[in-house]
This record gives sequence, structure tokens and C-alpha cells, in this order.
Amino acid sequence: MKICSKIAGIGKCIPTKRVTNDDLAKFLNTSDEWIKQRTGIEQRYWVENNESTSDLALVAANEALKKAGLAATDLEMIIFATLSPDHFFPGTACFLQAKLGVPGIAALDVRQQCTGFLYGLSIADLYIRQGIYKNVLVVGAEVHSKGLDKTDRGRDVTVLFGDGAGAVVLSRTEVNNAEKDAHIYSTHLHADGTYAKELWVQSPGMANGPELITLGEVQEGLQYPQMNGRMVFTHAVRSMCDVINEGLKYNNLKIEDVDFFAFHQANMRINEKVAQLLNIPAEKVFNTIQKYGNTTAATIPIGLTDAVQEHKLKPGMLVASAAFGSGFTWASSIFRY
Repeated sequence: MKICSKIAGIGKCIPTKRVTNDDLAKFLNTSDEWIKQRTGIEQRYWVENNESTSDLALVAANEALKKAGLAATDLEMIIFATLSPDHFFPGTACFLQAKLGVPGIAALDVRQQCTGFLYGLSIADLYIRQGIYKNVLVVGAEVHSKGLDKTDRGRDVTVLFGDGAGAVVLSRTEVNNAEKDAHIYSTHLHADGTYAKELWVQSPGMANGPELITLGEVQEGLQYPQMNGRMVFTHAVRSMCDVINEGLKYNNLKIEDVDFFAFHQANMRINEKVAQLLNIPAEKVFNTIQKYGNTTAATIPIGLTDAVQEHKLKPGMLVASAAFGSGFTWASSIFRY
């Protein structure tokens, strides 16, 4: 018997405003066919009015707590992965903590973009394995729509992103039979800052000069995401393949041992290429990008929630999850659901 952590509950929150590719074509030089062919995305959801990242996270968190059979007061830590915080500071985990009504517990933000959820999962897992905490909330939430360049200048990035939140409650568990009992096997984290500027937002920032942001930078559009799409695609495919293999090797597992693959949802073509290179049957890969677009840190927990609801992910299944994103960062996790 050993002490581990397990996913005790999952939840999601998707905004109500549905934005199709045809909707984007009304103000961008694009088309439904162009977007679907290159990305697999058919629609995404954007917030309206004053909805914030922590608002979405609160809904997802409450659903995850309910599924876990726990109250917010049972939590001992909140780990919040996001690249679109409510405010420049303090961290969004603090705002979520206040909305959950649990003052005093640890609140931590993770800024690892698309790999943020897996980074957060690894941190929570370690705290639980060390016996420090019993229940940790891990949230991935994003509001991209307020920070996208909705002109043709930003078209290639704007078509990719949607808003949403996903959450899991990670809880302490005793594992007697690793081949049956739900638990996190391992997580594997990597980064290479050499490529930080290939997918980034340059302004506002403290490295740009004497001011946080200037009028000239705003007019140039430096407050919007910029991406070297070709380089991101190449590195994503290679890194996700490598980090999945790393996790399997670490646990003495093979591809065919895995029942369910939960990949980050950045581009359908990336996931298809990874599956092809690793010889993963299509029926074992669960994709949601066609419905939600890229919700960065939220994509994996949103996907897990949908997979459970659609009876694709069932208790006892062995899961391999991987992500790649800005930084560059990449990560994987092997766990039994």
C-alpha cells in the first residue's frame, strides 16, 4: 500500500456565447473551410460583458467539488493555471479563493500557458504524496476573447482561441493495486526558453523599456498574441511524442497499455500527427477542439469532463495526457482514472 493522489472530481464551465467560423468570417478575412482545414476548429465560446477568468473557474470548481462529494471548506490549496488573469496582480487563485469562501488556504497561480494544467497537477500531486495536504483544487481557466486582435492583422491567432474553465479535485488515496486503483502514476515537465518569443505577448511588460506599455506599442498591436505557427507545430509534435514516451518508459508501460489519451487541444492536425507517429488508434484519442477551440490551460480538464459525460472515460482506465505550449513548455501525466 502506498499513498498517492487521485482525481476525485472534475468539472467545467463554458460561456454561453457561441462563435462559429462563419461568425468570424463576418469581420475577418477567413472562412469556415479555411479554419477547419488547418485547425479542425468549427466553433468556440466567448464570454460576454464582465465575465472574468475567476468567474468561469468558480463554476468549474463547484462542479468538481460536487462530483468529489466535498465542500470548498475541505480544500487545503488552490492551484490556478491561466495566462489570462483577472488582473495584473494579485494572482487569480486569490480571487477564486474569495469567491469560494475559503480564506486562509494556500493559493497559487501557475503561468505555464497550455501546459499549465499539467504543471499544476504535478504540484498538487507532490503536496499530497508528501502528506502535506489531502484535497487540492487544480483549475485551468482562460478568457482569451478580450485579448485577441480581431482584425486581419491578428487573424491567424484569433481564429484559434476560445474561453472556458476546467477543474479537478485531487485527493489523497491509498493504492493497494496499481492496476485497478485510481491514482496519478507520474508527471513529467519540460521547458526551453530559447523559443520564448515564438509564441508570446510582448507588451505590457517590464523588459520593453522605461514604461510598462506605450501608445506606439498599442498602435503596433504588441499587446496581442504573436505566434510562429510553423515552428510551434513542429516542436509540439516532437515534444508531445517524446514526453508521452518518457511517461510510459518511467512506468514500464507501452502505448497499447493506455486506454485513453487526453491531449492538449491546440490544433487537431497536431494531435492527429502525434497519434500517427505513436501508432495510437483514433478511438483512443478524445478531441474537443472542434467544439471549443484552444482554451489553453483549460483544455485538458474540459476534455476529461466531456469524456466522462459521454462515457468515453470510465473508472479504472489508464490515461496518458500531454500538452505543449508557449515558453516553450511541454508536459505529460500518466494516471488511472
